[in-house]
Amino acid sequence: MRKIYFLGIGGIGMSALARYFLHEGCAVAGYDRTPTPLTARLETEGTAVNYEDSIEAIPEQFRDKDTLVVYTPAVPSDHPQMQYFREGGYRMLKRSQMLGELSAGKFVMAVAGTHGKTTTSTLVSWLNHAAAGEGSAFLGGVSKNFDSNLVLGQGGRLAVEADEFDRSFLQLNPNVAVVTSADADHLDIYGTHEAVKEAFSQFIDRICAGGSLVIKRGVDVAIRNSEISVYSYSFDQQADFYATNITLLPTGHYTFDVMTPFGTIEGCTLGIPGWVNVENAVAAVALFILAAKAEGKEVDNNALRSALASFSGVKRRFEFYVNTPKAVYMDDYAHHPRELSAAITSVKRMFPERKLTAIFQPHLYTRTRDLYEEFAQALSLADQVVLLPIYPARELPIEGVCSQIIADRVTVKCTIVEREQIAQWLTESDTDVVVSFGAGNIDAYCQAMAEVIEAKSR
Repeated sequence: MRKIYFLGIGGIGMSALARYFLHEGCAVAGYDRTPTPLTARLETEGTAVNYEDSIEAIPEQFRDKDTLVVYTPAVPSDHPQMQYFREGGYRMLKRSQMLGELSAGKFVMAVAGTHGKTTTSTLVSWLNHAAAGEGSAFLGGVSKNFDSNLVLGQGGRLAVEADEFDRSFLQLNPNVAVVTSADADHLDIYGTHEAVKEAFSQFIDRICAGGSLVIKRGVDVAIRNSEISVYSYSFDQQADFYATNITLLPTGHYTFDVMTPFGTIEGCTLGIPGWVNVENAVAAVALFILAAKAEGKEVDNNALRSALASFSGVKRRFEFYVNTPKAVYMDDYAHHPRELSAAITSVKRMFPERKLTAIFQPHLYTRTRDLYEEFAQALSLADQVVLLPIYPARELPIEGVCSQIIADRVTVKCTIVEREQIAQWLTESDTDVVVSFGAGNIDAYCQAMAEVIEAKSR
């Protein structure tokens, strides 16, 4: 039996790989720093997960050279288990390298971008399943339709989230690809925005000859690959693919038509709310249509409309907990200024006459240091702001970098609250529409916040 050990098994991408190899009948184990719902689910499925740094925590059967080690760069190079495997001469692959190996021989539908890629790639996987009856996927979030970040289906299509962190997406060779954005992010890895954009250009270089790129209108990335077809997309501005006849429904959902180079798909309704998700849907539809064209298949517009309407979204992406005339509470993964701006403006359009409280947990000291002014500008679109302390993830503190440097520049009422006190703050405060944002551990308190807001709405 093949044995695979995952360093950082609780990550969303790593857990999908672990679940895949479990399905394939392999012996799977791994390490992560703290227990999470993802690691709990892996354990119930038969994975041995440990939460100690020590070598002794590695199960005995995974300490021989037959074990393949898959790791994420989020695990420090001086981690005792990492050093044990490296010094022992084990075969070690980055998560991105393993994903690259697994995608070989598949028709790869890749979604890249500094934001928007999780919802878009998850919708692509749902369109493949519900409108074409085929397709597998490795996702960067837990799909509500599949209740998983892994999809195993018939046929050769493979939808993947192409992650720019640590240049991971340069292990892929897509047949068709979307680029949703190329903003300044992960500057601790790249150093400059220009280096970020160059990495996206290199990703585009890797699209297979005869393949297609769908890129959001206005994204400033050099396209050097002369062997592919290039299409643009937009929310409502003229591009190769865009939405028109857009109508906001009382529920916050939208109806719209999708204009394409191959005709109009009329009467679409997306199963999740927010204008930004209409834009994501346009990109997903474009990728789905171009995949069908490449494979010589017809697109059933009725099946496509039905799939869009039945899409349930991704956990922690525009996720409603409470939605009543008296109170609303939503949670979202946004952790970059552009994501925050798009999400907040979407919520303001959905509830135009109501007061919006944005609760934000900054993610990473380096990202806060590099983008604190942009964070403040985006958050100031809300009516009031609550900031939590920075979630450090893999980083050590940086002197002078804290949530206060954002708070000092927010132009609306702003308060800093400890994560453990956020439910109490909500109990004592006058709120209407509340949205929590962040990629850290703020989600551990979503249920407590929902209970407070639900009680206030009675």
